[in-house]
Amino acid sequence: MYMQNTLILTGWGWKEYAVAAAIALKSLGGKADVMGMSKRRLPEFLETDGGKWRRIILVGLSLGGDESRLASALKALKRTKVTWISTLPMSESQERTIAPFLEVLRIDGALFEGSLVKAVGNIFGVDPSPYLPFAIEGRSIPKSVPRYHELICAAMYAYRNYRDEDSYAMAIRYLAEGVREEAWSDAAKRIVEHWRRYGDRELIGNSPQMKELRERINFTAAHRDARVLILGESGTGKEAVAMQIHNRSSRRDEPFFSFNCACVAPNLLESRFFGHERGSFTGADSQKAGLFELSDGGTLFLDEIAELPMDAQGLLLRVLEGGRFMRLGGKEEIETDVRLVTATNRDLPKLVREGIFREDLFMRLNVIQLRTPSLRERTEDIGTIADNWWFNHFRRHLSDDQKKALTAYSYPGNVRELINILERAVVFKTTDFAKMLAEHREMNAGLFADGATCPHAADSGSPADIPDDLDDAIRRHVHLVFEKYSRNISKAAAALNITRTTLRKWL
Repeated sequence: MYMQNTLILTGWGWKEYAVAAAIALKSLGGKADVMGMSKRRLPEFLETDGGKWRRIILVGLSLGGDESRLASALKALKRTKVTWISTLPMSESQERTIAPFLEVLRIDGALFEGSLVKAVGNIFGVDPSPYLPFAIEGRSIPKSVPRYHELICAAMYAYRNYRDEDSYAMAIRYLAEGVREEAWSDAAKRIVEHWRRYGDRELIGNSPQMKELRERINFTAAHRDARVLILGESGTGKEAVAMQIHNRSSRRDEPFFSFNCACVAPNLLESRFFGHERGSFTGADSQKAGLFELSDGGTLFLDEIAELPMDAQGLLLRVLEGGRFMRLGGKEEIETDVRLVTATNRDLPKLVREGIFREDLFMRLNVIQLRTPSLRERTEDIGTIADNWWFNHFRRHLSDDQKKALTAYSYPGNVRELINILERAVVFKTTDFAKMLAEHREMNAGLFADGATCPHAADSGSPADIPDDLDDAIRRHVHLVFEKYSRNISKAAAALNITRTTLRKWL
C-alpha cells in the first residue's frame, strides 16, 4: 500500500471495472492507492480504514450491501470526500440514506459495453479509446490486444481462491502505466501461468459441505509438511483441492507436480518416481530426474494412489520413511523435501483389509484426510457451478428455470459430467437443459446393457439380459469383472487377460 492521499476502490469480476480504475489512476499520475472491493466488505472497510485517505473514488462498485451501515460509515468520514462513479441505478432508499454523503456521478449505459470506461475517461480527462479493447468480456478477444486480459483474470482468480488482493492492484497499475508484458514482474507472470493451468478448476459452491472443505483446506495448508489423503468420487475436484493446499501453503513458490498412478506401466513407476541414470535400462539415453526430485521444496500430488502395484507401494514407503531415494541405476542417495498429497476414489481401508494395499503405507499417507463431496450431496451448488461456467464463457447468467432444470439429474460423473452437458449445449446452440438431460440419460443408458442406467446394474445372467450387440456385451462383462475385483484395475485386467489400458477403454 502506497498510502497516497487518494484511494481508488473498484469491483471484482468484470474487466471493465479494472480498466476504468486504471484510467482514473493514470489521470492522477499513478499517485493513488488502488484496491479491489466488494459491496459486502465496503461498509466495514470504510468504518475501519476510510479515514486514512482524503479522497476515495468508488469505480463501478455496487452500493447494495448493508445500506444503513454504509450510510453510517459514509456520514462518519468528515474529512474524506467519497465519489461514486457507476452505471448502476440508485434505489429510492439509497437516494435518501446514502446519496447525501457521496458525490454521485452516475452514467447511463450498460456494463460490458464500455460505458463505465468512457465515462471515467471523460470525467478525468483521459482518452478512453486506447483502453476500450481491454474491457472486452467473453472469449472473443482480439489477438492484437496484449495479455492484460489474462493478467486481470488471473488477478481476480488469485483473489477469489487465495485472498491475494495485491495482484489485482498490480494489474490495474500495470495497465495504467502501460507496462509491456516482457517487463512484468515474475509474480505477475507466475499468476498468469497459474491461471492458465488451473483457472477452470475452482472449487465453486456455497453449500455447507464446500464451506467445511474450504475451512479444512486452510487448516491443512497452514502445516507445511503434513501428508494429505483426499477421498472422493471421480470428477469431484480432488486435484483442485491438492492445488489449493499447495498455493495456500508456504510452499506456494516451489514446484507443484501432478501424476496419475494408473497411467504408467508398473515397471516404469520407479523411474517416474525417482528418475534414472543414463544406461540404467534400454532406452535410457540420458540422465532424467524423477517426480520426487523435480518436486523438491514443493508439493507432489499422486492421483489414483490405490492403483499402485505392491512393488511400487514398497518403493513409495521407503522414500516416505527416510526422505531419501536413489535414481534407477544410481549409486548416491538424494535427499528430498516434498509434501505428498494423494487421492483416490476407492475405499482404501477395504483394500488394506483385503491385502491389496499396504497398511503401513496407508498409515503414512493418512495423516490428514479430506473428502470431496459428490454433486448428489450438494445439489444446491449445481446451479451455481453451471451459472459460473456459463457466465465465464458468455458473460450471461442462466435463468432460475435453466438452473433448476439442471438439478434434475444425479450426475454420477459429478462436476466433470455437468460441464460436459454444458459444453454439449453450446455445440448444439440450445439452453433447453431439460431436453439435454433427457438425451444425456438415453445416451448413457446406451453404454450399458439394455435397460441398465449405470455400470453397476444387476445382471441376472439369463440369456434375455445379454445384449445382442457384441460391444455392449463385452462392456457389461468388463464392468462386472471390474466390480468383482473391488474396482481394482490391475486385478480385473489380469482376470480378463487384457492390459490395464484395454480395460480402461471398456470402463
